Amino acid sequence: MGDQEAFNGFLPAFLFQTGIPTIEECKKEMRRIILFYNTERPHMSIGNKTPEVAHAEDGAQKRCWRNPWNKPVLSVAPG
Repeated sequence: MGDQEAFNGFLPAFLFQTGIPTIEECKKEMRRIILFYNTERPHMSIGNKTPEVAHAEDGAQKRCWRNPWNKPVLSVAPG
Protein backbone atom coordinates (compact mmCIF):
# COMPACT_ATOMS: atom_id res chain seq x y z
CA MET A 1 0.00 0.00 0.00
CA GLY A 2 1.45 3.34 -1.01
CA ASP A 3 1.49 6.50 1.04
CA GLN A 4 -1.53 7.94 -0.74
CA GLU A 5 -3.62 4.83 -0.13
CA ALA A 6 -2.54 4.76 3.52
CA PHE A 7 -3.46 8.40 3.92
CA ASN A 8 -6.83 7.93 2.21
CA GLY A 9 -7.61 5.14 4.65
CA PHE A 10 -6.40 7.08 7.68
CA LEU A 11 -8.10 10.42 7.08
CA PRO A 12 -11.79 9.41 7.22
CA ALA A 13 -11.20 7.26 10.30
CA PHE A 14 -9.33 10.07 12.03
CA LEU A 15 -12.00 12.63 11.27
CA PHE A 16 -14.78 10.29 12.39
CA GLN A 17 -13.03 9.57 15.70
CA THR A 18 -12.41 13.23 16.50
CA GLY A 19 -16.13 14.01 16.50
CA ILE A 20 -15.82 17.28 14.58
CA PRO A 21 -19.26 18.89 14.92
CA THR A 22 -19.70 20.74 11.61
CA ILE A 23 -18.84 20.28 7.94
CA GLU A 24 -16.94 23.59 7.88
CA GLU A 25 -14.78 22.56 10.85
CA CYS A 26 -14.21 19.19 9.20
CA LYS A 27 -13.07 20.88 5.95
CA LYS A 28 -10.76 23.16 7.92
CA GLU A 29 -9.23 20.19 9.73
CA MET A 30 -8.83 18.27 6.48
CA ARG A 31 -6.97 21.20 4.88
CA ARG A 32 -4.68 21.37 7.92
CA ILE A 33 -3.95 17.63 7.83
CA ILE A 34 -3.36 17.55 4.06
CA LEU A 35 -1.04 20.56 4.27
CA PHE A 36 0.97 18.82 7.01
CA TYR A 37 1.03 15.55 5.07
CA ASN A 38 2.32 17.22 1.91
CA THR A 39 4.71 19.82 3.31
CA GLU A 40 6.05 18.63 6.67
CA ARG A 41 5.82 14.84 6.97
CA PRO A 42 8.70 13.00 5.27
CA HIS A 43 7.73 9.83 3.39
CA MET A 44 10.00 6.80 3.33
CA SER A 45 8.78 5.79 -0.12
CA ILE A 46 10.25 8.98 -1.66
CA GLY A 47 13.59 9.04 0.14
CA ASN A 48 12.40 10.71 3.37
CA LYS A 49 11.36 13.82 1.50
CA THR A 50 8.02 15.55 1.71
CA PRO A 51 5.72 15.17 -1.30
CA GLU A 52 6.11 18.91 -1.92
CA VAL A 53 9.90 18.58 -2.24
CA ALA A 54 9.71 15.38 -4.30
CA HIS A 55 7.18 16.90 -6.69
CA ALA A 56 9.37 19.97 -7.25
CA GLU A 57 12.36 17.85 -8.29
CA ASP A 58 13.13 17.12 -11.93
CA GLY A 59 13.47 13.60 -13.24
CA ALA A 60 12.38 10.25 -11.93
CA GLN A 61 12.22 9.57 -8.23
CA LYS A 62 14.52 6.93 -6.79
CA ARG A 63 12.46 3.91 -5.87
CA CYS A 64 12.62 3.48 -2.09
CA TRP A 65 10.05 0.74 -1.61
CA ARG A 66 9.63 -2.90 -2.44
CA ASN A 67 6.76 -4.33 -4.40
CA PRO A 68 5.52 -7.38 -2.46
CA TRP A 69 4.21 -8.91 -5.70
CA ASN A 70 7.66 -9.00 -7.32
CA LYS A 71 9.18 -11.81 -5.28
CA PRO A 72 12.07 -13.81 -6.69
CA VAL A 73 11.06 -17.19 -8.07
CA LEU A 74 12.81 -20.00 -6.27
CA SER A 75 13.50 -23.04 -8.37
CA VAL A 76 13.66 -26.49 -6.92
CA ALA A 77 16.13 -28.95 -8.40
CA PRO A 78 14.44 -32.11 -9.66
CA GLY A 79 15.10 -35.27 -7.82
